[in-house]
Amino acid sequence: MPSLLRRRIDRIGRRALDRVFQQAKRLPFVGDRIAAEYDKMLVEIRRGAKPYADTLPRTTELPQSGRDRDAVLADMRQLAARERDRWHDGFVSGAVYHGDDGHTAFLSQVYAAFSQTNPLHADLWPSVVKYEAEIIAMTADMLGAAHVTGKGIWSGPVAGVVSSGGTESIMLAMKTYRDWARAERGITKPQVIAPSTAHVAFDKAAQSFGLALERIPVGPDFRADVAATRRAIGRNTICLVGSAPAFPHGTIDPITELSELARERKIGFHTDACLGGFVLPFARELGAPVPAFDFSLPGVTSISADTHKYGYAAKGTSVVLYRSAALRRYQFFTATDWPGGMYLSPTFAGSRPGALSAACWAALVSMGKDGYLEATRKILATATTIREGIAAIPGCKVLGDPLWVIAFATEGLDVYRVLDEMTKRHWNLNGLHLPPAVHLCVTLRHTEPGVAERFLADLREAVEHVQATPGDKGGMAPIYGLAGTLPVRSAIGDIMRAYLDVLYEA
Repeated sequence: MPSLLRRRIDRIGRRALDRVFQQAKRLPFVGDRIAAEYDKMLVEIRRGAKPYADTLPRTTELPQSGRDRDAVLADMRQLAARERDRWHDGFVSGAVYHGDDGHTAFLSQVYAAFSQTNPLHADLWPSVVKYEAEIIAMTADMLGAAHVTGKGIWSGPVAGVVSSGGTESIMLAMKTYRDWARAERGITKPQVIAPSTAHVAFDKAAQSFGLALERIPVGPDFRADVAATRRAIGRNTICLVGSAPAFPHGTIDPITELSELARERKIGFHTDACLGGFVLPFARELGAPVPAFDFSLPGVTSISADTHKYGYAAKGTSVVLYRSAALRRYQFFTATDWPGGMYLSPTFAGSRPGALSAACWAALVSMGKDGYLEATRKILATATTIREGIAAIPGCKVLGDPLWVIAFATEGLDVYRVLDEMTKRHWNLNGLHLPPAVHLCVTLRHTEPGVAERFLADLREAVEHVQATPGDKGGMAPIYGLAGTLPVRSAIGDIMRAYLDVLYEA
């Protein structure tokens, strides 16, 4: 959730929202009262979402004459410069995973060279098709493809596609299992079982493809409950899910045990390694305690891994892999009776930016194994410093046993007030709930000299401030905390949709 929206809802406060809904229950014109309160909220949301509204001109219709290109570039570079410092100086959780100026400039050069390409037209740009095939092969090799032998839908060889990001990779996999189960098992009411901590993209897939998604609780260690998963499997179950690691707490689910459940039932198992796909193989090589999670396990039938995260590619690429090309075929779209001719596409998109695939390939081959090993070494070392530093702050507690995505809660304090204090200190962190917590996803930006120390010093000050001002209303709980109150939760979705509406106002 964007911290901007969190701060705006913080400012409104839990009490105000509760009061509105309690009053609304007793009033005849409930809709009018709620609409009026939303209008007040939107003023705050709009003020924060449009920081340039009063300082820059708006362009709401095509200019009669085109602007000078140098002037256009100057304006755009000014905005980019204004927004650079926060992420470049390591104040952001995740979001920018490499960010080195030389690396970024290199990828921009590659993008410029291939800016007109489109993989949809493979005959015009076979170079981009080559890049995508090799991205898939390199990623598969890194994630245990050599262990997959034989032929058949569960036997290999490993195949995949390049997608636009982790959400699309996950959605493609779920759509594939749905279509496989319908064709091969006659299942018309498909069910997917995932831990409560699995990415929300599985919910999006369920809504989009008519899947019944059953969320299974996690244990005290924040890892998926294997026994509960076993009990939930039924005749309509088509796929089980595990995360490596899960976004909220950075913990790796028991993939070995979960995937064995899937293999016993001859159903799919998807490892969501969007965060960990380009870290865990190298962390294991560096001696970190990384459990099996990839195709080395016979029950793992698909994996998502984001190249635009720790693969250090430009934003907009991910890879989804399948244990066999036969399984991947259920993902493909073909049309043979369209007046426009025969049409086929491997992913949801038709036209796609070939330049992103070219830049992704360039990132992988320019980094090489040694580059990823060194990057991972830096990240793990920095994460250890931060994790140990958080644990040493009175009132703070690290959740689970994370490697580099570090979630922490507070004891006797409102963790969301701590989050609010960190926001005032320029940090952009992720608020969690169930339980209330905050996390920092460590990237190469945080491995720069002094960043980890600055984070710990600011966190210590934030905690001490909250301890010293127990009666301070502060920023109140963010949307994650508000969602824990049922009357408020029923309205949170409307507020979020209103926020999206505001974003797209010119």
